[in-house]
Amino acid sequence: MNLFVFGLGYSVRQFLSLYRERFSAIAGTVRSPEKARAMEAEGIEAYRFDGADYDPGIPDRIARADALLVSVPPVREADPVLEHFSDAIASAPDLRWIGYLSTVGVYGHADGAWVDETTPPNPATVRSHHRIAAERQWLALGESAPFAVQIFRLAGIYGPGRNALVKVAAGTAKRIVKPGQVFNRIHTTDIAQVLMASIERPSRNAIYNVADDEPGPPQDVIAYAAHLLGREPPPEVPFEEADQTPMARSFYSDNKRVRNTRIRTELGVTLRYPTYREGLQALLEACEGITRG
Repeated sequence: MNLFVFGLGYSVRQFLSLYRERFSAIAGTVRSPEKARAMEAEGIEAYRFDGADYDPGIPDRIARADALLVSVPPVREADPVLEHFSDAIASAPDLRWIGYLSTVGVYGHADGAWVDETTPPNPATVRSHHRIAAERQWLALGESAPFAVQIFRLAGIYGPGRNALVKVAAGTAKRIVKPGQVFNRIHTTDIAQVLMASIERPSRNAIYNVADDEPGPPQDVIAYAAHLLGREPPPEVPFEEADQTPMARSFYSDNKRVRNTRIRTELGVTLRYPTYREGLQALLEACEGITRG
């Protein structure tokens, strides 16, 4: 199978580290020549695409793809991939699967209630408004196409090198408390197995929540990471007093519990890390360059 990826970022690279042997050829886009050289060193054919300018070889590479994975975010209300390559994608002769990586942020604020794929989107931020617009553009492309479009709404992503253990070990973790606030999370290994399961059994215009089984307060995750490392957790800080970037603060505008039933019933996926506890324990056991206190 021939895979082309728009956006060879963190989650996609974790996916490829687990499943690259399933593909006969892999190519994708990066934003800079430096990243292109890094990908080429890993045996991945890289093309430059920064959302505006792009390598002229990309359309020909799309034409040879069986599967297309998209992790490039929207720019305002326009999806840059569709803006530049919708004709090439629509006419690709062998294409049978498209996966678009979105976010559970499209559901917006539910006051801590449960949401699933049938819940109408109600984005609370401009960023999430742009995401739902991009989702709809991809689904519209797939309505009359011979290939299947899948939307994957990802919860808070963690995995090797990017997790609460790393933050606690580095002394940068914050235990911010906003009463009643909960988040779902998802380990990159589980994102990867959901994507592979979908490629193996595509369903036209399907939407999947890719989230763990246990939404919980973010301060609990930091406390558990500190426990695993044998360290004192950082002090609790009220949300109103926390020093956060506008981007970090915006995540607290959403409060919901995300159901993941569909990935189990339709794709047959059993999460390897159903809660953050299993995920952090496995990351600690993999060392991560982290030592217990």
